[in-house]
Amino acid sequence: MVEELMRDFHVGGAIVGNLSALYFYGYAGMQIPVGLLLDRFGPRRLMTAAAGLVAVACLLFAWSHGLAGASVTRFLIGAGCAFSLVGAMAVAGQWFPRERFALLAGLAMMFGMAGGVFGQAPLRMAVNATDWRTTMASVAVIGFGLMLAAWFFVRDRHRGSGGVGAVLVGLRRVATNRQTWLNAVAGLGSTGPLLAFAGLWGVPYLQAVYDIDRVTAGSVTSVTFFGWGVGAPLIGWLSDRIGNRRTPLIAGLLMSVLSLVAILYLPGIPLWGVGVLCFGIGFGGSAQIVNFALVREHNPPQFSGTAIGMVNALVTGAGALFQPMVGWLLDFGWDGVLVDGARVYSVGAYHMAFSVLVAGCIVGILCAIVLRESPDFGGR
Repeated sequence: MVEELMRDFHVGGAIVGNLSALYFYGYAGMQIPVGLLLDRFGPRRLMTAAAGLVAVACLLFAWSHGLAGASVTRFLIGAGCAFSLVGAMAVAGQWFPRERFALLAGLAMMFGMAGGVFGQAPLRMAVNATDWRTTMASVAVIGFGLMLAAWFFVRDRHRGSGGVGAVLVGLRRVATNRQTWLNAVAGLGSTGPLLAFAGLWGVPYLQAVYDIDRVTAGSVTSVTFFGWGVGAPLIGWLSDRIGNRRTPLIAGLLMSVLSLVAILYLPGIPLWGVGVLCFGIGFGGSAQIVNFALVREHNPPQFSGTAIGMVNALVTGAGALFQPMVGWLLDFGWDGVLVDGARVYSVGAYHMAFSVLVAGCIVGILCAIVLRESPDFGGR
């Protein structure tokens, strides 16, 4: 919907990048409060209310005719979605043994990424067949269905106790743990390519390089989400199976960054090869699921929601950081070309802008290297 949003709101790439990033501001900004709330109240009521908020916000976004209204509703969509992954992990932590947590977290991630796999091309086709507003209103209907499902099927096994003092103690314990921050930055480095490339800027980039239509480009970039969805449970299972967290994490991050570099800087790759490399970005980046297991195991169990939420805040902050950053750099390198009122960027501008994604991946790998192994597996 990049071109449609630029045309409807009469803005450039930087503004659309900022609008898209507002989802991640809401999502990332709510992660720590979500973790604290889940530790205290359990997932059932919170996940139900969150799904309802997302549905209403999608409707309001579809009805927005000004940038201010679109920005507020985009933020609210992110805030509501903040309960999804952490809530699923809270359910897994309450009802299943610790030694299966990475696998179950990976399965939760797989179902989440299914939306990216099966949503990109159908979303593009829906926008082409109708318009982006009708498409967003249809998404709201799905949100209301998820609200009902959360109320009828999610159950709380136990809830926390204590008041504000106990909550602040948990927050301080998690925030002063060095391993929490190393996990968070390592996760940020792995999700940067996914959220900025596959989630927003990959489609116009492939159109510029391969002269293909938007549906085809969306289908290729959606393979990234397929790789992520396949890799998350497999890498989670492998980590549980071999009793090692760091090795699968480091290997996955290396695979992701090398795949991204190949797409950007190796000339002459056929389109099917780009699809394979997009799968590599997603599969390797899905090793980030290990960060959630690690941070949970490096913090007290009664504060696991807070720990996971804090890591996920920075992980999803990758979108809020990298998406507008790429947009700013694209506007900086723009040579003034407009097509139907939308800015068109050169391949060179994309290469320059995407270099920040590679740098972010390298920082994530360095943090993964200095992480301690899980105490459940003999780490100290």
